[in-house]
Amino acid sequence: MVVHPQGRIEHRVFRDLGEYLNLNDVLSFNDSRVIAARLTRVRPARTPEGLGVRVEVTLHKRTGPDRYLAFAKPARRLQLADRLDFSPDLRAHIRARNGGQVDLIFEQSGEGLDQAIGRIGAMPLPPYIASRRAPDVQDLADYQTVYAAHDGSVAAPTAGLHFTPQMMETLQQKGVGLAPLTLHVGAGTFLPVTAEDTRDHAMHAEHAMLDAKTAVRLNAVHVGGGRIAAVGTTALRTLESATDQSGAIHAFDGDTSIFITPGYQFRAVDTLVTNFHLPRSTLFMLVCVFMGLETMQNAYAEAIREQYRFYSYGDACLLIRPL
Repeated sequence: MVVHPQGRIEHRVFRDLGEYLNLNDVLSFNDSRVIAARLTRVRPARTPEGLGVRVEVTLHKRTGPDRYLAFAKPARRLQLADRLDFSPDLRAHIRARNGGQVDLIFEQSGEGLDQAIGRIGAMPLPPYIASRRAPDVQDLADYQTVYAAHDGSVAAPTAGLHFTPQMMETLQQKGVGLAPLTLHVGAGTFLPVTAEDTRDHAMHAEHAMLDAKTAVRLNAVHVGGGRIAAVGTTALRTLESATDQSGAIHAFDGDTSIFITPGYQFRAVDTLVTNFHLPRSTLFMLVCVFMGLETMQNAYAEAIREQYRFYSYGDACLLIRPL
């Protein structure tokens, strides 16, 4: 679906994207790679009856060479200093617990830890898929963008799943620039907003990186009359986090918890490729701010009538922002 500035809607297929991008435009995409972040283990029994506890953790933020924050089930059964033996070469100790979140310190570190997680872990498919079936070999490719380069995400930047190597090459041949950046997607991005006032909703921080060379290049796009098109809300939030009030984009390497709500003025991104999001999500709020609430309500009503698919493996939407 293509949504134009005044709300006009077109129904196209994704390979037509290049028709809406010009010679001076640049496509900026998130090259983070999804890690096998879901780990499962039966904790050694501590009761006379010999009953163990099946523990599932989903890593969601790396905090050191040997440390991760993770969501745990059942967290209430875990205690400080518990050791979780996921495999003979992958063990972790619980350093802290806060509700359903645990702070894990692993006995391995750095690249060795990365390799062990890759061997033992499973792809962290969204709950609406994982509740129906276990991850399979095909998900290793399907739940990864073709340009993924840097390990760190626990959920795919799903707008990028629509691209193929051939399409990337076609866009370059047309003269559309490609500008990678990195935001390691955390599971908190997709949590629903339960607070009545958005000011009471806390966004989970995610680590993002945009290098100085890319920042210079992106600034030149606007100077030359081109547009910056973000592939996905993760790319958009990285770009907006790296942009100052004057509209200048700077190098960025740090955590961002930017929460875009009504009243926000976009400074960097002109066009957005995204999927269809759920009501009461921070992502639906973002696209409504980007295009206008009424425009997006009409577009989503149209998407439902036309049986567009929502969720991670769903269809795409190109939003061309009013300037």
